[in-house]
Amino acid sequence: MDLKRVVVTGLGALTPIGNTVEDYWRGLINGVSGAGPITRFDASKFKTRFACEVKGFNAESFFDRKDVRKYDAYSHYGIVCADEAIRDAGFELAKENTDRFGVVWASGIGGLDTFHTEVAAFVKGDGTPRFNPFFIPKMIADITAGHISIKYGFRGPNFAIVSACASSANAILDSYNYIRLGKADVFISGGSEAAITPVGVGGFNAMHALSTRNDDPSTASRPFDKDRDGFVIGEGAGGLVLEELSHALARGARIYGEVVGAGLSGDAFHMTQPHPEGLGAIISMKTALEDAGMKKEEIDHINTHGTSTPLGDIIEPKAILSVFGEHAYKININSTKSMTGHLLGAAGAIEAIAALLAVKNDLIPPTINHFTDDPEIDNKLNFTFNKAQTRIVNAALTNAFGFGGHNASIIFKKFQA
Repeated sequence: MDLKRVVVTGLGALTPIGNTVEDYWRGLINGVSGAGPITRFDASKFKTRFACEVKGFNAESFFDRKDVRKYDAYSHYGIVCADEAIRDAGFELAKENTDRFGVVWASGIGGLDTFHTEVAAFVKGDGTPRFNPFFIPKMIADITAGHISIKYGFRGPNFAIVSACASSANAILDSYNYIRLGKADVFISGGSEAAITPVGVGGFNAMHALSTRNDDPSTASRPFDKDRDGFVIGEGAGGLVLEELSHALARGARIYGEVVGAGLSGDAFHMTQPHPEGLGAIISMKTALEDAGMKKEEIDHINTHGTSTPLGDIIEPKAILSVFGEHAYKININSTKSMTGHLLGAAGAIEAIAALLAVKNDLIPPTINHFTDDPEIDNKLNFTFNKAQTRIVNAALTNAFGFGGHNASIIFKKFQA
């Protein structure tokens, strides 16, 4: 089958280090940490009292008061981010056949704060069910995709992906496949998350997944460092406009880069731990290379899942070495989670944007907060520690892995007609 080529023509980002793509990229390159004390709720009794929150965001600047109340924060983030990406793509929608515009928007958890608030109110009450009529539509993980579709009249494929922390990478991957199969011309794809809530932080604390470095939040996210002690929870959204090449060229669109390959796999091992030999990560990266028809020597940069957890940060570099062999030492590897924290279901999207912009700008964001080498990690690998590095980046791979053993890898290349 003659597959269509797929390019990226629009970007949107709402992150703990910048509320637009431009600000996000500047924060990445300058090595800015988004971590600080939690302001969303009183976290004084929690094991972890800090997070990577979105800053300076006021939903009433984007929505009327009625819609502010009708949407969960994860939808606020997603709709605003999608709007930036669609505006950035420069469509004249009145001239487009929006029956062929789709939305795949992901969230690992969805409206967690809405669920917590409504259930807590019921438990504190007298047993009479007085639920908000918007409780269910605010909470469900697919509703942001629906809101984006309704706002813009996109009547193509419309759905949500839930695969934990691989969710938004899966969404991009699915959009890529639908377009290259000729099922649509354009997708807005990505994900959003707003899980910095008492139950979100408390739940991850109960799993011993979060860093507890309360005395120094800005250095708590330490991917690949010997003294890492867990991830830092983040929030926000990332969105990409994926477009069939001839459609983009016909309207004179600006092209950031091309999506050329993608891979999916399952660890089939454990509910929360990665496979000890990194088999799922190996399969997804190999599959992405095969799908792209690329040699391993053609990859210049890998944006890792790199969460700053004890197990994951050992296994992913081993998987990279297994796939890339000696070429692994020539690749610039990084973890942008060192700056943004872990946006859970939205992580794959903001990291895809970072990888794509590295390709576009020939500049690799750093992995900040590296102080001590871990003897269990091959430190001859170039983790781009502490300072951005300039190099030609013709192709970049980004990884996203999720609880349940879900793995996704995507490859971006510089666009060549």
